[in-house]
Amino acid sequence: MVSLIVGQKGKGKTKQLLDKVNSDVKNVSGNIVYLDKNTAHMYELNNKIRLINVSDYDISDPAEFYGFVAGIISQNHDIQQMYFDSYILISHQEGKDITENVEKLVALSEKYSVDMVLSVSLERTQFPAGIQNNEKIAINFL
Repeated sequence: MVSLIVGQKGKGKTKQLLDKVNSDVKNVSGNIVYLDKNTAHMYELNNKIRLINVSDYDISDPAEFYGFVAGIISQNHDIQQMYFDSYILISHQEGKDITENVEKLVALSEKYSVDMVLSVSLERTQFPAGIQNNEKIAINFL
């Protein structure tokens, strides 16, 4: 399952994402991975959560980002959840329609049974209709 936390910059998406991951770690038997643009939140995460600083891996477009995520899953079949902070930024989709890449993540999530939670900095009026109409995606607008 893929869930999105959507709102304008500064609305508390990262706080909500951190609260959710730190709460979920108590109830998850598999591994949790948290992808971020830097390590600023390292000390806010439970030490059982694997933080990956995406900026360290020279990713330059959405296709490379998708391959990166698929590679993480392929290397560890015990991953149960993945969290993506600043999704648009880390996946290099600023100013682009995120629909195709989010739908690819939905397929990856279903195929490998990895729940994904993405924080997305967009206003409700800018949010793609294709994603809003996808019943496989849970959306929480802030």
